[in-house]
Amino acid sequence: MEVFWNTIAEYNAATWIWQIAWVVIGAILTLLLYFRPTRGVRTAMKVYMAALNFWIAIVYYMVYCREREYNDMLAIFWGVMGCIWIYDLAIKHASLARTGNHTLFAVLLFAMPLLYPLMSLAMGRSFPMMTSPVMPCSVVVFTIGLMLAFSERVNMILAMMLCHWAFIGLSKVYFFGIPEDYLMACSVVPALYVFLREYIVWVGSHGVSKPSPRVLRALLLVLCVIVAILFLYTLARQFELFIDM
Repeated sequence: MEVFWNTIAEYNAATWIWQIAWVVIGAILTLLLYFRPTRGVRTAMKVYMAALNFWIAIVYYMVYCREREYNDMLAIFWGVMGCIWIYDLAIKHASLARTGNHTLFAVLLFAMPLLYPLMSLAMGRSFPMMTSPVMPCSVVVFTIGLMLAFSERVNMILAMMLCHWAFIGLSKVYFFGIPEDYLMACSVVPALYVFLREYIVWVGSHGVSKPSPRVLRALLLVLCVIVAILFLYTLARQFELFIDM
């Protein structure tokens, strides 16, 4: 745990001005996608997302988290997600045109990266040993919001990698004492339901699927309810640990 928080402190102390720049650019591009979604803006957002993922892979994991175990594997994970954005840019897979769907949920997810440092402060932490808006988990939340608001057809490979990261992030609540990651983990449950539901609808509209889309939606709902119950259980256990302390 000490190594984990020391690397976060080193990263924040050295890159805080760059993190502000990342946040400002991301906010400007998001607003432009809402109000002036030209081809240039959509292209710029994809380039931004690819660069942001590579930043996490190289700067966060390979430079400042080099003392952690398996930092190289985590860097590869984020490097692959950066490559997925480049692939989307090359083949124009995701248009990033505003869909008008899930607007309130997407706006909430866009705001969550800013809630990470506020939650850290509420937990009694102080700069630089605290969570920040440009860390892996906060970037995951922002990316999910982007996909909900601007992707008519979600890249399911990217979506599943993001959801996989969120489920892994839940373990950090126990091992590293970082309850801030409940923000990410709990947001993934409804997002996962939306992503897979829309994918099922798309598959059903392009051919016959077995079982039927109605059965698949019912199974999906059951799956998400089970995952939500597990999250609530872990949250209750975390509160019990805090009370015991």
